Amino acid sequence: MHMSLNKTLIVFAMSCGVLTSGSAWSADYPNKAIRMIVPYSAGGGADNAARIIAKTLGDTLKQPIVIENKPGASGSIGATQVARAPADGYTLLYDASSFSINPVLRKLPYDPLKDFIAVSKVVSSPYLMVVPTNSAYDSVKSYVDAAKASPGKLTFASYGIGSPVHIVGELLKQETGIDIVHVPYKGGAPALVDVMGGVVDTYFANAASAMSYIRGEKLKALATTAAKRSSDLPDVATMTEQGVKMDVSEWNGIFAPAGTPEPVISKLSEAIGTALKDPATIRQLNNLGMQVEGSSPEAFKSFIANELTRWDAVAKKNNIRLD
Repeated sequence: MHMSLNKTLIVFAMSCGVLTSGSAWSADYPNKAIRMIVPYSAGGGADNAARIIAKTLGDTLKQPIVIENKPGASGSIGATQVARAPADGYTLLYDASSFSINPVLRKLPYDPLKDFIAVSKVVSSPYLMVVPTNSAYDSVKSYVDAAKASPGKLTFASYGIGSPVHIVGELLKQETGIDIVHVPYKGGAPALVDVMGGVVDTYFANAASAMSYIRGEKLKALATTAAKRSSDLPDVATMTEQGVKMDVSEWNGIFAPAGTPEPVISKLSEAIGTALKDPATIRQLNNLGMQVEGSSPEAFKSFIANELTRWDAVAKKNNIRLD
């Protein structure tokens, strides 16, 4: 009895020591620079937004946030690196919509829900259905009517098979029953050039990349894919307003490796929320055509789960698979 009590006390003391040690370690976080991996090329929309947020977030946490670009395979190469990183809060992933599309299209060495903790949704940006300024199409209906009259003749561009804008085009086909041809490019820039030149009929551009061309009258926006009209383009109706059920936006968010201690996640979440309230940060992100979001880890995890379910259904219905 006495021996058993001693063992119990020893175990209790050890557990208290572990908890105290863990709590002290968490309270000390962060005490060095944090790596934030952006799994896309430098200079793109996600990279530009990440650098704006990293500066303010670093100021909030009082440690530098160092951006590292690890592009390839629609973001899955960089995501894989973070999934395998130590779960200590010093390696984070800044990803975009491809995070919830890749798993339904290709085999990956990670599970998006099990191998990551969704820390916070950060920004969103609607897609704009754009056509050349001299295009005969002046509404979604006129495009859909033309596509129905000539099945397999009209085209839509994307920046790659399985990219978010490819999937949005497939969603348009699914919701309207039209037969249009997908023309994949190796990037958004060449796709936009060919849309402006009339080589392809339309493209779902994110607002950040298309806004300057629309203002310069080199592109014409037929619709926004978001639930509400853009404050930057109040005269451009939503897809839903034009009879096509669609509520899709490009999004960016921050993730940590699974197993990262809860106090660290909590501190990161709070710091991100603070950073996203900074007026200068909001202004810079708005100038990129992005709307500030911010969310709790629980809400962001639920959002990711819903996105995975939605895109899985679209991929299966349209028989899209990359491997």
